[in-house]
Order: sequence, then C-alpha cells, then structure tokens
Amino acid sequence: MNAPRNIKTSQVGIELVRLLASEGDRIFSTRRARELAPRVGLSDSYLIEALHHLRKNGWIVSLRRGLYAVTPTLPGIAPAHEFEIAMALVSPSAISHWSAMHRHGMTDQIPQRVFVLTTSLASIPRDRHADKKHGYEVGSTRYQFIRVTPERFFGTGRLWIGGESRIHITDPERTLLDGLARPQYCGDFAEVLHAFEGWREQLRLEKIVEYSMRLGTAVAKRLGWVLESLGMDPALLQSLADIPIKGYRKLDPSGPDTGSRNPRWRILENLPGRISS
Repeated sequence: MNAPRNIKTSQVGIELVRLLASEGDRIFSTRRARELAPRVGLSDSYLIEALHHLRKNGWIVSLRRGLYAVTPTLPGIAPAHEFEIAMALVSPSAISHWSAMHRHGMTDQIPQRVFVLTTSLASIPRDRHADKKHGYEVGSTRYQFIRVTPERFFGTGRLWIGGESRIHITDPERTLLDGLARPQYCGDFAEVLHAFEGWREQLRLEKIVEYSMRLGTAVAKRLGWVLESLGMDPALLQSLADIPIKGYRKLDPSGPDTGSRNPRWRILENLPGRISS
C-alpha cells in the first residue's frame, strides 16, 4: 500500500535534486534541502523520507551526517567532483600528495584514492569499519587525510574544477616537498624523484627552499640532496647545506636504515643501488 507514496516521494525527491543542482548545490545539507523543498511541493514531514529514497537509489550519496552530494547516476545533472567532496568533508583542507602530483602533471600514475592535507585541529570523518590508514569512503571513492600542525598548513592555491567550483590544492613546490616528507602517500620515493626530474625546469628555487625550511631540517636536507643530484649549481644550495643537523637522516624516510653516508647533506642514501653492503 505504501508503494505509490514511495514512488511519488522519490519523484519529488528527484525534482528537488535537480533544483539543488541548478542552484549550484551539488553538495548540500539537510537544511538547504529543507529550504528548497517547498518549491517542488515536498512537505517538511516527507523530506527525510525523500532523502532516504534518493540515497537508496544511488542518486545522492551521504558524505557525513546531514551532508550529501549529487552522484553521476541522475541524467542531465553534473555530479559533484571528488575534489569538491574532499573540501566539504573537512576544513581547512587542500588536495595534496599523489592527487596533487597527478593534477599538476608530475606523474602519469592515477592514484586510487584522493589525498587531502588538513590540520591536526580539524574534525575528520571516519569509517566505523576502517582505521585512519585506510581513509574514509564516499561511494566508490576513498579519501586519505594527512594531518599536519596548523603552522605547516601552507603552500596552497585555488583551482577551478569543471568551470564551476574552486578547490584548494597544494602548489607544485609544496607538493614535491610533501613527497620528500611522506613518499608513501605519493606512490613511493622513486615516483617523487621522477616528479622532481620532470619539474626541474619549472621549479621556483627560492620558494621551495623557503618552504623546506618551514617543514623541518630533514626535508630541507633531502631537498638539497635531490636538487644537487639533478645537476643544480651547489652554490645555489649552500643555504640548505649550512643548516645545522645532528646525525644523519634517511633520504627515503620509508626505506631501510642502511646506506652510504653523504657528509655534505648528512643524508643516509638508502636507495636501491646506493645501499652499501
């Protein structure tokens, strides 16, 4: 007996989604849906039921409690981009690491999840059945959040997505340095080195050196080693070489604790082919 009402509720719900999309709300809250519902003849008492049917039929996806995104399944409506969804999931945030590398054209490899930089003070959504290592799933996309202290949340810019929405993304220099700090979120260290090599002619040296000093001594020393290995004039890198440091730091922070010692950079060269027996 409830079938006709359910069908009508679903149909009105689709009209509501179309209206939301036309208003630029491809990501919307329950509150925003409630504001527009009367315009399609949907009463407040049936709004939650309509949202339930929309989710059940795959026309919208739940991002977190009270927040939804339009999916690609509804004809004639442009879905929310995965980068837009990332911005809606946590604030502050910026597309980063492997996702930023791919967007900047530094790698041909397509990451299997969206990497998002945020701060240690941000509230991050979590799956009940997944730990932070495996990220947060929305529909068929998994989001990996990487937290930094607020003072290390810098080096971002804005980027238009689909000509309709602007998202935040780490700039090329910050993206490369994030690879030196956490290569496991950028494919691996070899992929990071490949990105440096491909971006060498476009690199803004003054900016990347200044960024590296803000991200810590180990990152600055790795940067000096990488740039010198790419043939950059050692004199231009002297400010990095002069940074005092005790002991040696691994070139690949995710690699083994063995390798040749580079006294100029105080770097343990733990890459394949450089590891001493």
